[in-house]
Amino acid sequence: MKNIILPVRFGLVTASVLIAYFLVLGLLGKNTNPVFSFLNAFITAFGIFETVRFYKLEQGENFTYMGGVVAGIITGVMATVIFTIFFLIYITELNSDFLSQVLEVINVGTPVSVGILTFVVGVMGIATTLISVFTVMQYFKTSWNVS
Repeated sequence: MKNIILPVRFGLVTASVLIAYFLVLGLLGKNTNPVFSFLNAFITAFGIFETVRFYKLEQGENFTYMGGVVAGIITGVMATVIFTIFFLIYITELNSDFLSQVLEVINVGTPVSVGILTFVVGVMGIATTLISVFTVMQYFKTSWNVS
């Protein structure tokens, strides 16, 4: 139980930063432009980086690659699930015109529903999490270099 507290805490913080960034973009009228969602990847990667960094400090000599990967994945999945739930509530309850505004910016040629858009946000978050975890772990893994 103790090993999961740190990633959960960082997952909550990362989700909060993602939500705050989305709302700031909304205030500026830019949250319908998908280009601005690229910063979400950096926010998620930074949250995962900090999780693994603190996890490594906490574990000391007992730090393992797999432990760091698990901590990072828990953080990223938690942030993704919370942000995706917020996003679903936002586009259905807070701004019901959001879907039509997004479709004005990008025209995919096929009908897009709230469910599909929410699913895509979740899949992008999970993909970002996995890529970020394995990228961050390259920095934190112990070297087997004998020279």
